[in-house]
Amino acid sequence: MISIVVPTYREAANLPHVAKAVDEACAGLADDYELLFIDDDSQDGSEEICAELSERFPVRIVVRKGERGLATAVIHGIAVSSGDIVVVMDADLSHPPSAIPAMVERLQRGESDFVLGSRYVQGGSIHDDWSFFRQLNSIIPSLLARPLCPLKDPMSGFFAFRRAEMPDAGRLSPIGYKIALEIFVKGDFNHASEVPIHFADRQHGESKLSLKEQLNFLRHLGRLYAYKLRFAGT
Repeated sequence: MISIVVPTYREAANLPHVAKAVDEACAGLADDYELLFIDDDSQDGSEEICAELSERFPVRIVVRKGERGLATAVIHGIAVSSGDIVVVMDADLSHPPSAIPAMVERLQRGESDFVLGSRYVQGGSIHDDWSFFRQLNSIIPSLLARPLCPLKDPMSGFFAFRRAEMPDAGRLSPIGYKIALEIFVKGDFNHASEVPIHFADRQHGESKLSLKEQLNFLRHLGRLYAYKLRFAGT
């Protein structure tokens, strides 16, 4: 079983598109899959949409009432999912579901224990309309995080790993939205790799990235560097 975990908040318009694209991408996989939306109580019709989608696709939705945040939603989704392999992706279709088979295959063949969908490896790309400022806003955080891991696109939220190698939840303390970096730094991954993707702009809904989230990323980065230093000293 492959579990595809998608955190959502007011993404109702995107859910049918995600479900259809994921189903098309997973059609050729030997294993069954589940598509799990972890919703932060959007109250935008997402539950009703998922009820309809579940009649055609292996979709379910879990609504969190008392907590919000992309990173904690992903952790919760992993905990309640069923698959031996977990794929995490965004709901806005900036991450192409068509890359899922290649990511899963690397895990199944034992080539990698952590696979990232990457904009910055050969064959990867970003939307043509990205401004210089937006590109800079992506590249600088990646450079800041680079000493923590060998990946070229550590800011990517599109990643896959085997459930057996998930770090203990008690060790995880993410702030904000960069949960892939948290899991990678605190996990025991020795064979990470990156699959090239085209990072697209969202088609529906609004971006949740704000100044507050960017500041949270810096706080999160500081925590991860402190964690690394403590680990290196043991």
